[in-house]
Amino acid sequence: MTDNSSVILEKRGQAFWITINRPDKRNALNADVIAGLTKGYRDAHDDKDVRVIVLTGAGDKAFCAGADLQNSGAAFSMDYSRPNVDYADLLRLSQNATKPAIARVGGVCMAGGMGLLCMTDMAIAADHVIFGLPEVKVGVFPMQVMSLLQSIAPPRLVNEWALTGEPFDANTAQAAGLLNYVVPTSELDAKVEWLISRIVDKSPTAIRRGKYAMRAIASMSFDESIAYTESQIALLAMTEDAKEGLKAFGEKRKPSWPGR
Repeated sequence: MTDNSSVILEKRGQAFWITINRPDKRNALNADVIAGLTKGYRDAHDDKDVRVIVLTGAGDKAFCAGADLQNSGAAFSMDYSRPNVDYADLLRLSQNATKPAIARVGGVCMAGGMGLLCMTDMAIAADHVIFGLPEVKVGVFPMQVMSLLQSIAPPRLVNEWALTGEPFDANTAQAAGLLNYVVPTSELDAKVEWLISRIVDKSPTAIRRGKYAMRAIASMSFDESIAYTESQIALLAMTEDAKEGLKAFGEKRKPSWPGR
């Protein structure tokens, strides 16, 4: 286990847990947190035994409440000599990831925390959790969050959330497509483990190449997408995992994935 105080990185079996560890600050984002999250994603991808990433926040009060406004000058300061900012680079990293990620949302999820939620592939939240994009209340706007949110939730809801800054509950978030499951707090960890178990017994090669392909076709027309995916399935069929999967199916046994 690695602990840089702001973010805890911990391998639990085939899952790599990334935990924002600032519960006294509602797990707010600062430079150390963003650096820790980035390191976590990279470490998870460098470890061939890791099959899934779990992103969460310490304690039961907050998943992530967004930027740390205790020092608002630092939160919104920019180095204008750099074309990229670290938070945006983290979102870029997440979208190019080839290992699936689950958000475990045990507390409030606001502003930049919504971006963290959207950068994962699946999400489970406790039923008491409140979500929101309150940036307009402090004179800014969820600019970078929009890059991911607009492809997940219905436009009319995104407009309402971003333009009013008003919060909404977990059931609304699930209905909008932000969450896969909403459960009582007492069942949150069990549900996360259940979802992990449904990923780690599947082909890592199929998941890796599948995530890559889904990312590639997201902005393609149908004709471009179908041409791309027909070539991808041909390539996938030549992998060791595909050969093992078909062999195991024929022999009526569980596959033993080589991961190649």
